[in-house]
Amino acid sequence: MSPGVVDYLFRQLVAGKPAEDIEWQREGPALAEEPPGAELARRLGETELEALTPLELFEYVRAAQRLEEWAGRLREAAVELYCSPGRLPGGRPA
Repeated sequence: MSPGVVDYLFRQLVAGKPAEDIEWQREGPALAEEPPGAELARRLGETELEALTPLELFEYVRAAQRLEEWAGRLREAAVELYCSPGRLPGGRPA
C-alpha cells in the first residue's frame, strides 16, 4: 500500500470512521454511479490517487474508462458530421 493509503486508513481508524472514502459520498454519487460527462471528468481530475484504497483505485479506473468511452462516442459523432458530404460550416446543408 502506498504511504498515502496507509496515512488515510490510520486517520480513519483513529477517528473511529470506516475505511471507505466518504468525501465522494458527500460530493454526490459514488464514482461508479456518476454518469459520464463533465462532472465525472472534474471529479477524476481532482482526485488524489495516492490517497485511494485499492478498491477505490479500481473504481477510479473503471470510471475513467467510462469517461473515455463516452468521449470517444462524442468524437465519432463529430467526425461523422464533419465528413458528411454537402455540409457547410455551422451545420447548414449545402
